[in-house]
Amino acid sequence: MKRTNKLVSLLLISTMLAVSLAGCSSSNKVATANSGKSSIEDTVLQYQSSPGSVSYPELAADLGYLGDLKLEKVSNSVGGPESIQLTATGNVDFGAAFNGATVKAISKKVKIKAVVGYYGSDENTYIGAYVLEGSSIKGAKDFIGKKIGMNILGAHAEFLVKDYLRQGGLTEKEIDEVILVTIPASNAEQTLRNKQLDIIIFSGIARDFAVERGGIVELFKDIDVFGGNFTAGDIFFTEKYISENPTTVKTFTEGVAKAIEWARETPVEEVIARYEKIVSAREGNEPISNLQYWKSTGIATKGGVIEEKNFNIWIEWLETNGELEPGKIKAEDLYTNEFNPYAQAQ
Repeated sequence: MKRTNKLVSLLLISTMLAVSLAGCSSSNKVATANSGKSSIEDTVLQYQSSPGSVSYPELAADLGYLGDLKLEKVSNSVGGPESIQLTATGNVDFGAAFNGATVKAISKKVKIKAVVGYYGSDENTYIGAYVLEGSSIKGAKDFIGKKIGMNILGAHAEFLVKDYLRQGGLTEKEIDEVILVTIPASNAEQTLRNKQLDIIIFSGIARDFAVERGGIVELFKDIDVFGGNFTAGDIFFTEKYISENPTTVKTFTEGVAKAIEWARETPVEEVIARYEKIVSAREGNEPISNLQYWKSTGIATKGGVIEEKNFNIWIEWLETNGELEPGKIKAEDLYTNEFNPYAQAQ
């Protein structure tokens, strides 16, 4: 019944975004008040996955780090904002998103809380901005009036571009003249080469393929704009789910933290081989060739322990951008490390 209800909700979710986000907080409060805590905790966690890739929860399950917990995929992920929405409305049990998007959601009364790091940026794994060789675009001023492609608005890529432009001296009026275009990562390279876009923001395998083929130049990367390595996004549950399933959340978080460390400490070739095994065992003939480009976790802390600064930077950004009332949100209220064994060891 749990899975059926979620699948039905998924069909309706695209037309109910505004209503569901506005109402999720109050409905969760009613459910908690009426039902109280259950002595039986959830052991089958519904989630979203990405074809041809392996998330840390999936790696943890394959490594046997989740104990008796099972993962049940309900759909493919299209981005952090959707993941927040589906988690908040109970269509999946946990989600993952860029921390800036999480801050914005919580500021709108969405009752979610981050529990462990999910992805980040370092010298090997990062998000960058790219143009064609010979492009006249060299710096921030050259972005005015240009079209920039990115996988989704309101998340990591948009924050990156706007921060780069501000650091480059552009006024808010000039930044408004930069045209942001949503484009799937799989189409970004070709769209740039066809000169339908002037700049593309992308990362990972799509970026590696594009650079390997030549003719594309990197303008900047996020670790330069944001001042070094950082954990960019976290996995979260609703506060209600955590309250009703504390043992499940603890087991899950411990397993994911251990999986992150396994990927960090294991030779890259072995990690890739493990990922290929996991993906090959799935139904649907998912591609595995892209996995050879995996380089690092990108997560800045041991076991994905969450640091306050990874939320403060986006809180300050949103306040500066006029999207968040100063002092309305405190970083310490957005996450918890209580379930992460690596936090206790520090």
